[in-house]
Amino acid sequence: MSVDLPVIARALIPDSQFTSCRSTVMDANPHMSEEMAGRIVEEGLKFVAASATHPTTGLAPSRIVDEGWHALILHTAMYAELCGRLGSFVHHFPGYDPTNFDPPIIDRTRETIAALGYPLDDELWGPPSDETLASVAAKCQHAPDCTIVITPKPKPGNSCAR
Repeated sequence: MSVDLPVIARALIPDSQFTSCRSTVMDANPHMSEEMAGRIVEEGLKFVAASATHPTTGLAPSRIVDEGWHALILHTAMYAELCGRLGSFVHHFPGYDPTNFDPPIIDRTRETIAALGYPLDDELWGPPSDETLASVAAKCQHAPDCTIVITPKPKPGNSCAR
């Protein structure tokens, strides 16, 4: 399926929806600037475009870009319509363990986004760490059909023993 994509990812959704998604990022991250939140949402749009147009390629966002993807997903009607226009629904499969960071997935995702003609905001596609460009609320990685292996761990205070 061939999809005509705009040159600027932000144009994938109307300004009012972009502004609302940016506000969602800022609500979850109260000390974040409007400019940074906008960059994060735009990279989230690029990730969704790459994933929707290449549904059989294992892709994953960086941790900071994941924050933008979460904001898009929370706008459910808009997100469903966006995915439908792009070709396929991009499901969210959360899990988190920073030791599972796998640079080849991020590299493959970056390459897929670039192949769509979108310039990357390189600062937002780095590894998860405490010294990232911006601290974000989302603590996820995404696994099915990727090479990240997510190992479920019991939550503190929960015991599997009977």
